[in-house]
Order: sequence, then structure tokens, then C-alpha cells
Amino acid sequence: MSGRGRRPAGAGADPAREAWLLMSDLVLDESRRRRVEDEVGMSFGRTRAIRRIVREPMSMSELAAKLRIERPNATVLVDDLEARGLVRRRPHPTDRRAKIVEATAKGAKVARRAEEILATPPPGLRELPAADLEALHRILSGVSGEVQARQTQRRERP
Repeated sequence: MSGRGRRPAGAGADPAREAWLLMSDLVLDESRRRRVEDEVGMSFGRTRAIRRIVREPMSMSELAAKLRIERPNATVLVDDLEARGLVRRRPHPTDRRAKIVEATAKGAKVARRAEEILATPPPGLRELPAADLEALHRILSGVSGEVQARQTQRRERP
């Protein structure tokens, strides 16, 4: 962990902010992303796309929205994934103007490998006592549930 911009905990420290920064350092670890890139042979952004497509085939527009990229960029991305044999396009069942992007067996294999790397906890986490891991899981599950509930509420607003 880099510890960028950290102050020693104490007077004036915001414990929620400090915890968030520590979690961000763990989750956004660049060495983990580089390992994914090295082992699957493509950028992390492309790997992120194939991981989404494996979970759920979707239209180009849906993919662009989920990745938060512009539709023309999604087309370039899918063109590349298709050229690598990782995805294929098929007609949309209800919209003849649209295509559904789905993973090939090769694409699913690449996504599985990326998931294996990303799902491997850092050594320090594995070394925590079981009670601490259970508490951490309970806390993060609660926070995650609250965030998801807020996102759902925002999407449902007119």
C-alpha cells in the first residue's frame, strides 16, 4: 500500500475517510491490474469488458452504459474483442437494428483467469483471524447494501 496523503490517526482524523483510503489502496492496487494485463495479454479495460459480457450478454448500448464509455468506443472495444475470438455478435431478439454481444468459450476462459487473479486476497487479509474476517465481511456487506439501495433509489426516480 502506498499510504498516499495519509495523516497519522488522531485528533482531527476522519476515521471513515482513512478507512476508505486504505480500502481503495487495496482494491485499486496497480500491481494486481498489471498482473491481469500480463497474464491475459490485453488491457485491463478490455478485460473488464469481457468479464461483464461473460456475466451477461448485452447490447452494445448496454455495454457502453455499464462500462461508462461512449458508444463509438464500445464498438472499437468489441471489434477488438471479436478479432481476438473472445466475443461474437448476434442479432438482438426484439430490435433488428441492435446486436447482442456474447462471450465465446475462449472469452469465458480469459474472464475466469482475470477473476481468479482479482479474487485472490492480499496476504495480509488472509492472515487475519477468522473473527476479524467475519467482522470485516459483515461491515462491508452492510455498507455495500446501503450503497446499492441508494443507487437503486436514484435509478427509480422520475
